[in-house]
Amino acid sequence: MKIIIDDKIPYIRGAFENVAEVVYLPGSKTTSEIAKDADAIITRTRTICNEKLLTGSSVKFIATATIGFDHIDTDYCYTAGIQWTNAPGCNSKSVEQYIASSIMVLAEKNGWNLSEKCIGVVGVGNVGSKVARICEIFGMKVLKNDPPRERAEGAEQFVSIQQIMDEADIITLHVPLNMKGEDATFHLGNESFLNTLKKKPILINSCRGEVIETSAVKAALISGQLSAFVCDCWENEPDIDLELLSLTEIATPHIAGYSKDGKAIGTLMCVQAISDFFALGLNNWRPLGVELPANPVIEIDGIGLHEQEIISKAILHTYDIRNDDRDFRNNTELFEQLRGDYPTRREFPAFTIKAKNVEKNVLKKLTLLGFKK
Repeated sequence: MKIIIDDKIPYIRGAFENVAEVVYLPGSKTTSEIAKDADAIITRTRTICNEKLLTGSSVKFIATATIGFDHIDTDYCYTAGIQWTNAPGCNSKSVEQYIASSIMVLAEKNGWNLSEKCIGVVGVGNVGSKVARICEIFGMKVLKNDPPRERAEGAEQFVSIQQIMDEADIITLHVPLNMKGEDATFHLGNESFLNTLKKKPILINSCRGEVIETSAVKAALISGQLSAFVCDCWENEPDIDLELLSLTEIATPHIAGYSKDGKAIGTLMCVQAISDFFALGLNNWRPLGVELPANPVIEIDGIGLHEQEIISKAILHTYDIRNDDRDFRNNTELFEQLRGDYPTRREFPAFTIKAKNVEKNVLKKLTLLGFKK
């Protein structure tokens, strides 16, 4: 059998070499001619798996090492008998870390006590549920909105989008890109949404670029309807709106989910899915060579620091989002290169806290966030 693999998928080399012919290609270089005699494709978002690519091919299975799958024409795959899978939740802890770093940077800049702030989490799936949990650990009031879950589970733990628009100091979006239907999210952040906001909140988008309407967000930032915008996902990537970038408080090139841990998990999920489908016997395979953090021990002396400062110190040691913001603003034309050459970022469990003069309840919160001690 033959497998085409996006050559930017990490830690996968060697996984299939004993059981298949493997072709490694840049995602954008996979053509219908190359795919013609392939049995499977393992991809990221830059490979558009549609009728143009797949017609006349022998492809039976597509695995994407990403949560999102809007680059796969699932309707065509269904009619063509091609099965597919994504990697739900693979980078959810990475996005959790991204949001945590964003919140701590915003809190530091604005002098916030997070226990006095309300955050609205729109979309409470694999990612949003983790974001809601860490914000609760921070002591924030958390409002959760997820209509599909509310219909399935009842309304008890969820609120309306209107309540979030009325009460939230921060709104963070964690929804899939749905173009139509009752749960459509395309341009969810449009003029109507933004003009209805009561508290002039900070908006964070780390899910899909098309969930926000660029022109409407620019207008809301200029008018003050939004007090700030944190953006990782942009419409028309990599050709993003540079005016919006200039108005954005924190800007990054679609790397929220780019921790090494998340990448390794996404790769593992793809290998296991392909192995299961073709009965390749690779269920015990594990990614090797996941890079260690440069400074895995976090030393904290709590004298003179309150709880939020201690937690912030630990989080920003693992990942300070300001570095990505600076690198992006200095190299906006290198959107894809910044993603492809993204440096090592490890999640909280890769770090050990070595603390003194820190109260037990604070250490417990650090442990709940995932740090070792």
